[in-house]
Amino acid sequence: MEDASRKARLILGLRQSGVTDNRVLSAIESVPRDMFVPQSMVSHAYDDTALPIDCGQTISQPTVVAWMTAALEVGERMKVLEIGTGSGYQAAILSKLCRRVYTIERHRALLAEAEQRFQELRLSNITSRVGDGTKGWPEQAPFDRIIVTAAAAEPPPALLDQLANGGLMVLPLGDPQGDQSLIRLRRDEQVFHRERIFGVRFVPLIEGEADVERNGCKGLKH
Repeated sequence: MEDASRKARLILGLRQSGVTDNRVLSAIESVPRDMFVPQSMVSHAYDDTALPIDCGQTISQPTVVAWMTAALEVGERMKVLEIGTGSGYQAAILSKLCRRVYTIERHRALLAEAEQRFQELRLSNITSRVGDGTKGWPEQAPFDRIIVTAAAAEPPPALLDQLANGGLMVLPLGDPQGDQSLIRLRRDEQVFHRERIFGVRFVPLIEGEADVERNGCKGLKH
């Protein structure tokens, strides 16, 4: 099956799962997921499943990406912070929907690959850096929207501080090694209203920048 047919089937499946926001579906349709997966996984790029990438990370299931993106309710003039760049797929989709995306990745090799993809796709409104995602990006705060693509027991305090009043944060919360729920937080001054979306399974949110020598992640292996 050609990529166009696979992508059309995926978009139809996302609609059937309840994702009806046409802006979100158009953004997903415009980003070639096959560019964001290892070469050995290209034939599965448009399957509705999470796929492994290097450094023990994953590219999320398209249904989860779509629901997280829709839950953010991103407007075209907004500034969005993403914690956990990974392959860059989620950031690429967000870049189609907002004014600017700031994205942080703790694995230097993953970020280098993601930045190369952003260049190839001419996504000029994404700013990225290696760092500790739990600390956010204070010099660019506040953010209208924050999305976290790794699981923690509770939202990192720095990210709560950096969310604009009236802003939304979408993130998986729960046992990083067990049951997790996708949660949407809405800030009302110093109160954060919490809404559960559905159960998920994400890699753990880890403090600090990755140790290249310790984790052996020197570059993507295809």
